[in-house]
Amino acid sequence: MTGILLLEQALNGLQFGLMLFLLAAGLTLVFGIMDMINLAHGSLYMVGAYLIATIAAASGSFWIGLAGGVAATAVIGVLLELTVLRRLYERDHLSQVLGTFAILLMANEAVRMVWGSQPVPMAMPAALSGPVALLPGFSYPAYRLFIIGVGLAVALLLYLLVTHTRVGMQVRAGASNREMAQAMGTNVRLLFTSLFAVGTALCAVAGGMLGPLLAVQVGMGESILILAFVVIVIGGIGSIRGALLGALLVGLVDTAGRTLVPVLFGQLLGPAAAATAGPAVASILIYVLMAGVLFWKPRGLFPSHG
Repeated sequence: MTGILLLEQALNGLQFGLMLFLLAAGLTLVFGIMDMINLAHGSLYMVGAYLIATIAAASGSFWIGLAGGVAATAVIGVLLELTVLRRLYERDHLSQVLGTFAILLMANEAVRMVWGSQPVPMAMPAALSGPVALLPGFSYPAYRLFIIGVGLAVALLLYLLVTHTRVGMQVRAGASNREMAQAMGTNVRLLFTSLFAVGTALCAVAGGMLGPLLAVQVGMGESILILAFVVIVIGGIGSIRGALLGALLVGLVDTAGRTLVPVLFGQLLGPAAAATAGPAVASILIYVLMAGVLFWKPRGLFPSHG
């Protein structure tokens, strides 16, 4: 186990964690402000990836596909919120789970009817397809570095928006005490529609960024949705800072566990244990992390105060 391997896995974990942050940021604000459990969030990530891949293939440009797919997905998210999700705001959590789970199933079937069951390829930009030498003897893919840069830039923009603007003040007030924010004149419905559009756009950005690395396929949103909920539980519901820290922790623990646990098992218990028990143990590390955080801080690391 070398220092180069540890550095590479740390960068991989940072890249994955920042993409999880793009998913979790909108989800945690929606949950924190409107008390809305949205299981369709992962479907918007999937739809965004498909739209970006399709527009990029038709235009021949990844950047046109990214811009067009993000805009189209944001419009779809706003229409979904205005026509369906608003009816679920005042319902209990069970109704919200059942309603948004139905949307998830319908989205999967709609994508299957439009694009088919086979994965849709998405090529990364040619300018970012090569490696970058970071240290003597260590190169890292330029596209993954680009993903890290995009994630950090979005995190900074969201931080400035939430902490240094009037809209951000209303968001924080709504996350802390929705009824009081409404009493003080905040149009929470309009605010939520705007937040839902931003969260949907971030989903599409994550889908477009991860599309060249992962398979763009039906059902791709379910597994990453589970990780997004783990992130907001660890970070604290309604907290952008908590979502960022939780996403980085989950990304680093998940990536390091899948790489290093089998190696450790191979050294201690032999190749058979590394092949069988190693992946199984690695897959539960993030849930062990979540349980540990909730044991010490039941409301998450940085909960919204209210």
